[in-house]
Amino acid sequence: MWNLYIFSLCSNQDISVIILCISKLWCVHKQLILLLTPLIFLPLLFTLPEKEGKCLYVVLLMATFWCTEALPLAVTAMLPVCLFPTLGILPSKKVCPQYFLETNFLFLSGLIMASSIEEWGLHRRIALKVLGIVGVKPAWLILGMMMTSSFLSMWLSNTATTAMMLPIANAILESLFGDLETLKEKCKQPELRDNPVLNADVTDSSDLWSADELQSESRYQLNVWKGFLICIPYAASIGGTATLTGTAPNLILIGQLKSYFPDCDVINFGSWFAFAFPLMLLFLFMGWLWISFLLCFKTNDRRSQAEARARALILEDYRRLGPIKFAEGAISFFFVLFAVLLFTRDPKFVTGWSVLFKKGYVSDAVTGVIIVSILFFFPSEKPSLRWWSDPEAPKRPYVPLLSWKKAQDSVPWNIILLLGGGFAMAKACEESGLASWMGGHLQPMAQVPPAAAVMLITAFLACFTEFASNTATIIIFLPVIAEMALGASVNPLYFMIPATVGCSYAFMLPVSTPPNSIAFASGHLMVKDMVKTGIVMNILGVLSVALAMNTWGVAMFDLNTYPDWALAPNASTSNLTTPQQPSTSLTSN
Repeated sequence: MWNLYIFSLCSNQDISVIILCISKLWCVHKQLILLLTPLIFLPLLFTLPEKEGKCLYVVLLMATFWCTEALPLAVTAMLPVCLFPTLGILPSKKVCPQYFLETNFLFLSGLIMASSIEEWGLHRRIALKVLGIVGVKPAWLILGMMMTSSFLSMWLSNTATTAMMLPIANAILESLFGDLETLKEKCKQPELRDNPVLNADVTDSSDLWSADELQSESRYQLNVWKGFLICIPYAASIGGTATLTGTAPNLILIGQLKSYFPDCDVINFGSWFAFAFPLMLLFLFMGWLWISFLLCFKTNDRRSQAEARARALILEDYRRLGPIKFAEGAISFFFVLFAVLLFTRDPKFVTGWSVLFKKGYVSDAVTGVIIVSILFFFPSEKPSLRWWSDPEAPKRPYVPLLSWKKAQDSVPWNIILLLGGGFAMAKACEESGLASWMGGHLQPMAQVPPAAAVMLITAFLACFTEFASNTATIIIFLPVIAEMALGASVNPLYFMIPATVGCSYAFMLPVSTPPNSIAFASGHLMVKDMVKTGIVMNILGVLSVALAMNTWGVAMFDLNTYPDWALAPNASTSNLTTPQQPSTSLTSN
């Protein structure tokens, strides 16, 4: 009542002034955040232990800038270079090397390999081939789209995969259902239901649909269209978790493990793939069942003509690509070699080829850089000895599989800086003692059963990353989670792996990930469509991770025991009491 009374006293002019002020403030909200955030967190410098307080001040400052994007993400990632040395937290000679660790080189080699695949169109050939195999029934097409998107996003960026797959999906859908705007009109305007012109796009027989049938069929087709648009970014996000180079959080996990636990060599490209690939398949299958159940399960025998058109379109697009070119074959060979060498370097369950070299000298980064370096000089056309002796042969310049200009334009250098900023932050938290200090304050969390903690951690980070970059999210929370595991005398991997994977499970909002934004930007999805589908996807993701961690994850990483590499803290965390070997296994909680 008082609100209504006060509102009634305000004239229209007053309301206009208020709205104008709010709009003006919103125009400069990023500048206000940049000015006010350092002042708001200033008391931390005086109320906490000196080094820990200064480090927490920088961490919260960067976390705020990352979450609000008051500064570009890459610019925020460079703040440790100036703030850590000037505040006396870490000297610059320790900060700067964090921006190009071997983990960054592994990521860079994956990106360069991806740019060569895109350069010669190999990804499009793979996509059309898979779609031609799975068939054109809507549910099977969605499965084909999800399989292709997830496979490509294991090697390409999630964003590039989504941007490439959406036009293919739209072309197939137009063959199946006709123009989308016409389809929307059929759903909205009852008077158009008996229009023979509109009916012609839906039916595949000479008989016209009844009004109710046409309305039901149009709504079904619109749902299928939405299902296609939604499944591609979802599958891209899921597929990126299967390889270390598939998404940035996976690499941040490796970098921070090497920083906190230098003796930990449990996770590499091969062992991560052996764990994460089955998890990806499980979640992908569950996601397909959910999307198909929600949008696409409906039988009708009157679509054979439209499905035939869609199949013809796929086959025609594939035919236009022509036979496999020499460059595509070469890229395929190096791509397979790249994957095989990474898998077999040190797979843990058998002896890898790294034993041929001095122990500890050859890493995944070395393997990646060797392979992608070859791309810059290997010819893109089949070499021929006749060219040297034939004076009539065209004198074209030598073209390698990949030029540096193409690689330079394709590689997202801002993500390289973002990774470096995360590693610098982790190093400062470790050296300053902030991680140990925070771990001490998280002791009450040790009372939570580890299996329940895994689900809580995954669910929390999956929700948090709906509003913030997944890279920024894992950078902020992974040190805290590592200390939580030490405090609870639990194998740190048991908490850190679910946190890392959970950061990629952002499905509910258009702003959650770039792939979600691309699909939403098509203009054919509403926020409620993504929320309705995404909330169940998040739940399925949490359950899938919990199942993986407590079954094959326990067996692969020996998660029931507290590892030796976590028993002896390094010099920078000497203030932390070494956790004792737990007397009970995780499964007993």
